[in-house]
Amino acid sequence: GQKQRIAIARALLTQPSILILDDSTSSVDVETETRIQDALEDMMRGRTSFVVAQRISTVLKADKIVVIDRGRIVAQGTHAELMRSSPIYREIYESQLGNGAQLTGPALIGQEAQG
Repeated sequence: GQKQRIAIARALLTQPSILILDDSTSSVDVETETRIQDALEDMMRGRTSFVVAQRISTVLKADKIVVIDRGRIVAQGTHAELMRSSPIYREIYESQLGNGAQLTGPALIGQEAQG
């Protein structure tokens, strides 16, 4: 967890216009992940960010979420759109946040629009 936090801090110090975070909070507990996400939300504002994650909580606020299953894009949209239109996204959401279980299935990629 500490190595991931240091890597994120180093990346942010360079003030990149594009930020790519690949499972950057996978080795931290949920409470620490929430604190990191809150801090990153402000820091990612105004830059294009790609976030690759297994935990759906990491990408919930993304402008666009891409669901990849077995190497293929199977759905994309906002959280609300995917909850309505994608059974696999709904299943991931319910398995991870509905009853607290962790799922290690399809990858989720959240993309923040530059703004």
